[in-house]
Amino acid sequence: MKHNLKITVILLAMFLITQFIGLYVVNHYQNPENKLPLGMETPKVEKESDYYGFFSAIVIAFVIAILLLFLLMRFKAEFVLKLWFFIVVIIALSISFNSILKITLISLLIAIPLAFVKIYKREFLVHNLTELFVYPGIAAVFVPILNVLTIVILLIIISIYDIWAVWHSGIMQKMAKYQITKLNIFSGFFVPYISKKLRATIKKLKPSEKKKKKIKVNVAILGGGDVIFPIITAGVVMKSFGLFHALFIIAGATLGLTYLFFFSEKKKFYPAMPFITAGIFLGLVLSQIIL
Repeated sequence: MKHNLKITVILLAMFLITQFIGLYVVNHYQNPENKLPLGMETPKVEKESDYYGFFSAIVIAFVIAILLLFLLMRFKAEFVLKLWFFIVVIIALSISFNSILKITLISLLIAIPLAFVKIYKREFLVHNLTELFVYPGIAAVFVPILNVLTIVILLIIISIYDIWAVWHSGIMQKMAKYQITKLNIFSGFFVPYISKKLRATIKKLKPSEKKKKKIKVNVAILGGGDVIFPIITAGVVMKSFGLFHALFIIAGATLGLTYLFFFSEKKKFYPAMPFITAGIFLGLVLSQIIL
């Protein structure tokens, strides 16, 4: 197991909670009477072939976003990157909060200070609490323009990219390190902790010795992409087949992530999406057989 049981359970719990919040937010905006806040609108699907056009646009936008991110990293444009994250977080939180509060202005007024603390102050608790609502808000934008076939293809593409980015090029590790060390932010769940052995050693030290001793902090992370794609998939399946089918997707994704957490090794990096995607596909197949 890469992390201890307590940290593993915390990560899985945050992942699962976000999935259920995502279902609520996505379901809220599937009602034609409930509009996205801030004047946002998703393109309308008038015929089945429109899904494939939107799918192509999403893939192209994803590639452009990755290239732009690396370009900004290359030129050390931290101010622009932080502003980018800040705006995205405000929009995503506003979408999620509006599905609960039903008042756009109040949702925005809550989202702005939370986004500011999250991006510019690096407060651990605020960061993880806001992550619970960021990905449901983003998912609500994409679910209406995808169908089951396009999300399946997208999951395969993302999984292949994740394998390449983690095990072959190391790009994912570089991106995570840059976000944490240079930007002081991370797009995903972020749980720092120290080992039991080190904690026991620290307790034995005198107060003066504790100030001088350098403490090595371990970090358990789960990337934002690993959280949002299961939400989008569950939302698309719910739209197409119903709530209980979507619950199978969440169960499968959680099972895949659990397998990864329990069988991964310390000090090694793993692409999470292939495991999550395998779990999602299992859930999709079982939902069609059982329900």
